[in-house]
Amino acid sequence: MGRFEHDHYIVQHHMTLTGLLGGSFNPAHGAHRSISLFAIDRLQLDDMWWLVSPGNPLKSDKDMAPLSARLLSAQLQSHNSRITASAIESSLNTRFTVDTLRKLQRKYPKRRFVWIMGADNLAQFHRWHKWREIAKIMPIAVIERPRYNDHARFGKAMHYLRQYRRPIDQKCSLARYKAPALLFLRFRPDYRSATKIRLANPNWFERYDGRIAKDALTHILYV
Repeated sequence: MGRFEHDHYIVQHHMTLTGLLGGSFNPAHGAHRSISLFAIDRLQLDDMWWLVSPGNPLKSDKDMAPLSARLLSAQLQSHNSRITASAIESSLNTRFTVDTLRKLQRKYPKRRFVWIMGADNLAQFHRWHKWREIAKIMPIAVIERPRYNDHARFGKAMHYLRQYRRPIDQKCSLARYKAPALLFLRFRPDYRSATKIRLANPNWFERYDGRIAKDALTHILYV
């Protein structure tokens, strides 16, 4: 495998460049898809994995739909695209993002990963378990979101991450930057949200009752 370093980035040939977007997907919706397709194009990624979390340590389980329904909603939103929805965290038996990312790197050594998150998550990134370690594991791309951008740019985590901010390089994907590396992506405002969907239809998950979700990565069946 060819490999060479230049300034802040490292080029590894024959590596699949994959974005990782984690979340509850409670439910998945059009904004998830739009943001992901934008990131694939802008960051020159080969594909994107949606990591449908079994649970979020920072969120209450109240109003959380069953994993099978959330995975099915993610599969529906990601159809006919380079996005793969998976509940692989459940099979990895990880509770925290830092552990998930480490295991994914070990499990898929021929892939080069980029962590994708919204500005709302960056604003509270300092609350994540071992968040500095996450930044050291793989590059991070932050998608700007209305109402959260100022909190993210001037939040506690940015005091540490600002030194690792990188410009968008037309000749080099963020996936090829050496971690830590942080990049902001400006995306058109999209006000769709899972919260609004749940408020309008608290029982949205009932449409998936009795359906089986097959995980595309692990081939595990979720009922």
